[in-house]
Amino acid sequence: MKYNPLARLDVSSVLDRRGGRVAVGGGGLGLLGLIAYILFNVFTGGNAGSVLGNLGDGQSANNTQLASECKTGQDANEKLDCAVVADINSIQQYWTTTLPSLGARYTSAPTVWYTNGTQTACGSASSGMGPFYCPADQTVYIDLSFYQDLQTKYGAQGGPFVDAYVLAHEYGHHVQDLLGTTARVKPGDSGPTSGSVRLELQADCYAGVWTNHATTVPDASGQPLITEITQDDINRALDTAGRIGDDYIQTNLGNGRVNQSQFTHGTSEQRQRWFTAGYRSGDPRICNTFGTNNL
Repeated sequence: MKYNPLARLDVSSVLDRRGGRVAVGGGGLGLLGLIAYILFNVFTGGNAGSVLGNLGDGQSANNTQLASECKTGQDANEKLDCAVVADINSIQQYWTTTLPSLGARYTSAPTVWYTNGTQTACGSASSGMGPFYCPADQTVYIDLSFYQDLQTKYGAQGGPFVDAYVLAHEYGHHVQDLLGTTARVKPGDSGPTSGSVRLELQADCYAGVWTNHATTVPDASGQPLITEITQDDINRALDTAGRIGDDYIQTNLGNGRVNQSQFTHGTSEQRQRWFTAGYRSGDPRICNTFGTNNL
């Protein structure tokens, strides 16, 4: 995966809370409330300048360093933080252009970067939960150390495009929220054909759709943000999708037994298949996981 060295980056969609360790506990819905949301939401040149804003829960984000380091696509080619900024720019720009054709208006969603733990409108969260989207505040949350965890804990190959796939999946949940799809699913619903599984597979499909268009999505000046996504990049994303399926996680990271009644994200094969469907078609309408019995 390569970024256009001439593209301009906008850090205003990132709220960087990594300046200090945030205690987990209290506020919002509490841990159990957050877990209920996560069961069906988790993966399962900016004009910001110096940004210092109160986020409504006593926490602040400071983008000063990020804005100084992440200005161009060349920065994205050299630094993880800047690559993630470029990914967020591309994903959100794609959906800004595309969502009206599906009957909704896209509203930008921030991504909070944190370390160890953070507060959200869905309750308190820890980095061990992995990246997730909180519908209550329409925000994506991620501890960037998760990208390393994918390789060390899950055994994934990793790579820049895998990082982008993770974010595209989470922003797929934001799209679902804006379309009213999320509201159709009861929090905590589980099982092989549950609404939770359908949400997650659809988010994988939406990630694939964005991937299809990624090299044509422009920055604010009209320059493409991403210039190359290779077959190796796609293979790495599919490798990751295979390692975060319910069956793989239960077998390799759980008690070694597959319990379909506890499925919330879909099997490895399903996750790979729906990402591929979105990628090959480039059409978000193909991602109707709620309109088929063949998940």
